[in-house]
Amino acid sequence: MFFGVFSVKLPTDKKYKPKKCKGCGQDFQPYQSTQKVCSLECAKIHINQQAAEKWKKKERAELKAAKERIKTRSQWVKEAQQAFNAYIRARDEKAPCISCQRYHNGQYHAGHYKTTGANPELRFEEDNCHKQCAPCNNHLSGNLVNYRINLITKLGIDRVERLEGPHDAKKYSIEELRAIKYKYKKKLKDLKEKQ
Repeated sequence: MFFGVFSVKLPTDKKYKPKKCKGCGQDFQPYQSTQKVCSLECAKIHINQQAAEKWKKKERAELKAAKERIKTRSQWVKEAQQAFNAYIRARDEKAPCISCQRYHNGQYHAGHYKTTGANPELRFEEDNCHKQCAPCNNHLSGNLVNYRINLITKLGIDRVERLEGPHDAKKYSIEELRAIKYKYKKKLKDLKEKQ
């Protein structure tokens, strides 16, 4: 029905499923499929709730950004290492321990062949890090003789010798560490979606 230049939609006899009001939380019978509230007062409450939630979300984002700005380089190294290690453990999930070649129900680490202390440039090198059981990594200092034997079987002698060869020293910047963290978080997410 038209009144001048405005059109007015009159309520129909069509019944919609009852809904819970976004304002007061009570069940109500909507007269339109898109109706979210039962009254004008509840519409005001709902709009205020949405505005408050939007404000909280903005504050959380600003707080997160502020925390990221004040992080030290060592905190970024730790977070990048955690993301990298989580990816390595997921990548090798079905593989046995790289050193002792056994499966067990204990804890597994992302064990580095060339240690991060002596070779920080290989810290985020995927060929240098594999799933390793806690006893081999912690109690046998990596069980390196067996690690090397099984690493040659897994990667081939050329790639192992490349790891053992000389490398340029590397000190990661905060921007590089941030990129590494997000790279391995994404790789982990993609890997989990494939499984």
